[in-house]
Amino acid sequence: MREFRPTSFNILPTIIKNLIIINALMFLAQNTFAGPTSAFSVEDYFALHAWQSKLFQPWQMITHMFLHGDFGHILGNMFALWMFGSVLENVWGPKRFLLFYILCGVGASVLHLLILSYEFVPMASDLMQLSQMSVSGSPDFNKTVLEYAKDHNIQLTRILSENNKSLATPGIRPQIMELLTNNYNKTINTATLGASGAVFGIIMAFVYLFPNTLIYIYFFFPIKAKWLGSLYFSYELFFALRNSAGDNVARWAHVGGAIVGFVLVYLWSKKERNNRWN
Repeated sequence: MREFRPTSFNILPTIIKNLIIINALMFLAQNTFAGPTSAFSVEDYFALHAWQSKLFQPWQMITHMFLHGDFGHILGNMFALWMFGSVLENVWGPKRFLLFYILCGVGASVLHLLILSYEFVPMASDLMQLSQMSVSGSPDFNKTVLEYAKDHNIQLTRILSENNKSLATPGIRPQIMELLTNNYNKTINTATLGASGAVFGIIMAFVYLFPNTLIYIYFFFPIKAKWLGSLYFSYELFFALRNSAGDNVARWAHVGGAIVGFVLVYLWSKKERNNRWN
């Protein structure tokens, strides 16, 4: 159980500085090429997409870490990266820190993609079943489509009502299937972006190595790193499991980054202890 007490400390080490610069440049590029009139979408190419999406590319498992949704998003991530990452880079050196950062980000993306697949595979299967029921004229179509809409948080009844239609409207089935198909395509093409997964790994490594270091919330309220890390991880895990409708935060990416970060720092620390004893 240790606290961080630096003897020689670089306040802005090399990797941290360059990561902040790259993230800032990518944020500038996002905003430069934003908008419906832009011929190039930074997020389509470099943000993380589900494996089922036509926009998915393998490099997105790394590049998504350098994109952010808005100024508050990048500011929070870069501040946490500097606050906790600077300590780790000073302790580990630039090469190990960069490797750790990338591995945490990739690990976060893998868990996130696995969870998306867990959600999207049955969603695609159910949509195909509905399409077959629509074509065959199945009498159970209305009941099944309402169940589908409820399971996937689609306000189907409200949408139909706003268009002065209902499930009883003659010839409505093709329109319903078009609406549900468009919703599915939009869902699987939704981009995930941000350095949060990698940053969570960094926070967990800091907590493991320096559990008794005091962190000052809003610069006034002290709390030990081990309690702050435990509370923060529990918070993310709770909302990841809850999977609330309307929550656009990639909770499982946060959890994945934290788990990978903890496992890595635990294994590295154990190996170093064994080497000292031998």
